[in-house]
Amino acid sequence: MEANRMGHYFEEFEVGQEIKHCQSKTIFESDNNMFSLLTMNHHPVHTNIDYCKQQQHGQILVPGTLVFCLAVHLTVLDISGLAIANLEYEKIEHLAPTFINDTIYSRTIILEKILSKSKNDRGIVYVETIGSNQNGVDVIRFRRKILIKKREA
Repeated sequence: MEANRMGHYFEEFEVGQEIKHCQSKTIFESDNNMFSLLTMNHHPVHTNIDYCKQQQHGQILVPGTLVFCLAVHLTVLDISGLAIANLEYEKIEHLAPTFINDTIYSRTIILEKILSKSKNDRGIVYVETIGSNQNGVDVIRFRRKILIKKREA
């Protein structure tokens, strides 16, 4: 049995390829509370059950930035494990609400590969990642450009 690899080299990505990431994460109340405290997001929609009962969804909403972080980090083993740097995040779309006890899954589509113009040991991989919940509902979508090592370097 081969151990999980941490990422892939630039040459291994194929434009149009869709990767369903094997990791997932259930968001517990403690995750929500800790993230809200660490990021100083004290809005009652994330921390106050009584307040939330009177709002649109009737329950605590998980901060979109926590969902974003999870969706990104669930891709590391497959996408950015060999990255030199994440260069850019763009077009972050919150598609549906996320609640405590939802489980987040990610899948990534390879949109483009660009060879570095300044250094021949690397290239940029442009991807779109979609995060979904346990019901298969897409909750977040975003694009990013990642600077990744070439194998031959």
